[in-house]
Amino acid sequence: MATVPVSQLKTGEKISENVLTKFNNVLFAKGKVVTERDIEILKAFLIPSVQIEPKHAEIESMGEDPFAEESNNSILPFYENYDKMLQLLRRVFKVANAGGQNLPILEIRTTLEGLIKHIDSYNILTFSPKSFQLRDFIFHNSIMVSLTSYSLAKWAGMQAKDLMPVALGGLLHDIGTAKVDDGILFKPMKLNNDESEEIKKHTIIGYNLLKTVPAINEGVKLCALQHHEREDGSGYPLAIRGDKIHSYSKLVAVTDMFHAMTTDRFHKKGISPYLVLEQLQNEAFGKLDPAMVQTFITKVTSFHNGTLVKLSDNRIGEIVFSDRSHPTRPWVNVNGKIVNLTIERSLYIEDVIQK
Repeated sequence: MATVPVSQLKTGEKISENVLTKFNNVLFAKGKVVTERDIEILKAFLIPSVQIEPKHAEIESMGEDPFAEESNNSILPFYENYDKMLQLLRRVFKVANAGGQNLPILEIRTTLEGLIKHIDSYNILTFSPKSFQLRDFIFHNSIMVSLTSYSLAKWAGMQAKDLMPVALGGLLHDIGTAKVDDGILFKPMKLNNDESEEIKKHTIIGYNLLKTVPAINEGVKLCALQHHEREDGSGYPLAIRGDKIHSYSKLVAVTDMFHAMTTDRFHKKGISPYLVLEQLQNEAFGKLDPAMVQTFITKVTSFHNGTLVKLSDNRIGEIVFSDRSHPTRPWVNVNGKIVNLTIERSLYIEDVIQK
């Protein structure tokens, strides 16, 4: 091994010993292949030097496999199954656009089960697809809503028999958009009133596509119909109140709102998941199931001290204290200075770099 000053560190080199912060938390683990971003993080944490493997010990094929680093952490199978799900959804939406006859439900269920087997590699706040194309945002959103709904269902204490149906409901909740005009769906600016009313029809269209499918239960079908209904009756398409909304739909409404706001679309950029969580907590009062919202926020922000984050002013630091009454606003150590986000309200967490 060799000791290299961070100022001379090059991308592609492999770290041979754990890199520790001043608080003795692991910043980068042994075996990590260095990227440009990693070098910036090392400089931000004032790390003077790191141990790297000598050149002859590096894998000659490094760089040929885009998942090389992830495979060290068993993430490769997750991305392989994610890509299978993405390819299948493209086909499913074409079938739906043609009328929805013979939707491959068994294949959908089997592929989804294969993906969920690797859900431990899915981090709700930090996940981003490997190759995101804007025209695929509905497919990516559907997969992420499915995985997040499965996780939330477990956190909320739903019975085991409900977990896969909830995930399936999340996956197919937007299937009605398959029959929405592309000019509206992919419009690069805000929709006008007529276009908004047109896109709202995707809920009824989706339910009609699924209602005669015998292999899925009614809760799955109702996710397509009810995911925009709200507890106070202000939603659509039927403006029903909370006691009339299926439990699957209440859950998918939370995860769909989260991913809709954090994912890039043609007419808007996704925003920080932490700002979205705060909006869910503050603005969704009375609109979404409060127990679901609270469980979701509590679980996705359950960080250990030492979690590495980027603030909205681009500074990098590590969480040193989390106040559970303000879960999205922990205390962050930035080069020895404590930034208390509950007090410094103009700042927020832009990104989680390493959990």
